[in-house]
Amino acid sequence: MPGIRFSRAAHESPFHGGMRHALIRVLITGIAVFLAIAMVPGLEADSLTAGVAAVLVLTFLNVILRPVLFLLTLPLIVFTLGLFLLVLNALLLEFTAFLVKGFTVSGFWSAVGGALVISLVTTVLNSWTVDRHVHLEVQEEQRRPPKIINPD
Repeated sequence: MPGIRFSRAAHESPFHGGMRHALIRVLITGIAVFLAIAMVPGLEADSLTAGVAAVLVLTFLNVILRPVLFLLTLPLIVFTLGLFLLVLNALLLEFTAFLVKGFTVSGFWSAVGGALVISLVTTVLNSWTVDRHVHLEVQEEQRRPPKIINPD
């Protein structure tokens, strides 16, 4: 009978991969946040330092707070077929604006638009840079010939 062996863990922790993975994650979030600031009316950063602080805070919130909120709102996420994830991301973006002085989100719909842009950009960039696919190896076991007990 063929056996299936996972060559990588299916669910890695957010801290897996070391410093390189963390820096790539911050860089991808930074590109996404600055693109959202440029594209979405209502998202503003007063200075470059406010934008960088918003990127760092949003990355920290995505690593620490988002999994907890995801588990708490899982029934709502399933019921809305995943659309509540956009609301969850918008709330995290507004919470980032609350924590970072100089980074402003002017309303809920600006936060939703920013969350949509950030989600799309991070999804595309993560698919290009981070290989998180689970590789399955199917190994065929050597079968021994059947043992004949009564040949007659």
